[in-house]
Amino acid sequence: MGCCFSDVRGGQEAVGGTQQRPIGGVGVGGGGGNNGGHNDAVDLFFRARGQHALFSQIELSLSASKLRDRDIMSKSDPMAVVYLRKGDGMLEELGRTEVILNSLDPAWIEKISLAYHFETVQHLVFHVYDVDTKYHKVPVKTLKLKDQEFLGEASCVLSEIVTKQSRSLTLSLHNKNLQVGVRNLGTLTVRAEESVASRTAVEIIFRCSQLGNKDMFSKSDPFLRISRVVESGGSLPICKTEVINNNLNPSWRPLCLSMQQFGSKENPLVIECFDFDTSGNHALIGKLQKSMADLEKLHKGRNGANFTLPSSHHGHEKVLKSQLFVDQFCEKQQHSFLDYISSGFELSFMVAVDFTASNGNPRNPDSLHYIDPSGRYNSYQQAIMEVGEVIQFYDSDRRFTAWGFGGRTYDGTVSHCFNLNGSPDGYEVEGVEGIMAAYAGALHNVSMAGPTLFGQVINRAAQIAGKSLSYNHSKYYVLLIITDGVLTDEQETVDALVRASDLPLSILIVGVGGADFTQMEVGVYRRLKLFWRSFLDNS
Repeated sequence: MGCCFSDVRGGQEAVGGTQQRPIGGVGVGGGGGNNGGHNDAVDLFFRARGQHALFSQIELSLSASKLRDRDIMSKSDPMAVVYLRKGDGMLEELGRTEVILNSLDPAWIEKISLAYHFETVQHLVFHVYDVDTKYHKVPVKTLKLKDQEFLGEASCVLSEIVTKQSRSLTLSLHNKNLQVGVRNLGTLTVRAEESVASRTAVEIIFRCSQLGNKDMFSKSDPFLRISRVVESGGSLPICKTEVINNNLNPSWRPLCLSMQQFGSKENPLVIECFDFDTSGNHALIGKLQKSMADLEKLHKGRNGANFTLPSSHHGHEKVLKSQLFVDQFCEKQQHSFLDYISSGFELSFMVAVDFTASNGNPRNPDSLHYIDPSGRYNSYQQAIMEVGEVIQFYDSDRRFTAWGFGGRTYDGTVSHCFNLNGSPDGYEVEGVEGIMAAYAGALHNVSMAGPTLFGQVINRAAQIAGKSLSYNHSKYYVLLIITDGVLTDEQETVDALVRASDLPLSILIVGVGGADFTQMEVGVYRRLKLFWRSFLDNS
């Protein structure tokens, strides 16, 4: 099970952030939905923890059929241009194919590369042009598109392509901006392939010997930070190890680095060893620069590399006795999210909405549940749309589960897991629009009550995920809990999370409004940590 909390204390567990699955709430403000740009809430979540959102590098292959013939003495000479429609509606050009001469059924060789972000709805636009003969020797990148004959356009969402088992989608070409004119402009087929490089990963075990002691009354508490050298000459941190306390000859847990992180095997990496300090002022023990290829050679030769420190002599480095060893270097191909999707796996969306009294009267404009007549989303609507719009492309029937909790329901009793649509039997609704409609309807029929309890909702979601698993259904469930208040049933929630931990279920907790969610995040995290520590000690 995936969850969303983190070590907000910034302690030793937080140092190795890339090694841990994030757990925790992401605050979402009011306003309209996010259409086409990055998901700001997801980006903020990763940036706040010193991490980068995951992505896959995709290559698009294009072909067309039955294009219009715009040349008199020969056939059209087509070229395709691919754009990404940004959040403000503007088009950002991603790339162009080559020109294929005299063809109404071109299959272009030039591929268009882009990053596929699961958490973002990426709108693609395709334009096809007939390139004038006098421009055939001009590089395609410098061609002025206004001087070429427009043959048609098509558009789709990237998720619509990658969720097909064939990873291909055929689109009808039409006039620009759907202008009236010739209807049959041919078709464009787009195929997405994941870059092989994005699948490559290296698992490494680092060990150090004779590290310098930076502590007065004990030994150093070392950890490694690895950074990639970028073209500007600076460095970009890509991962950190865990901290090993009171040890000058540490051996760390395996690190798994993807090629997306280190770039290539020849790309220089800066490896720094620090003595951990709770203040955040970590003391540098030593550093060195090696490429991934160099690290592989160290492993094969069973050799160590000496750390250095800046010396008092300008431009010189002091070579230390401290050494870095590579005890394991293993290349492997990783299965990606897209591999599971193309194999038939689906995501199923569940949402649970907080109806406790602290949200305020929905008729009051100050309420978090207030429905603005202008159509501007409140915080609950925004959270539903931002998550739901992404996940809906990965569920074939688009039937989603919608619950409420902490409200006085249709029969007058307070419920901590009730069907949002008011039905006594069915909790599913049709698509994200169905969730929004059920939510709006519930605001008229459900009274705000309390307290804030998550346990029953999580147990219900786990029951559905467990049943699906027992039937061997290829489904993974994502439960979105949207709340405005501090959790009341902390221990019951932790117990529910533990019971659900081996199920195909991820839980996202989104906090809205002005409440301080730090106590809930830290409290649940600590209880989970204590449980797993006890479990491991007794296993």
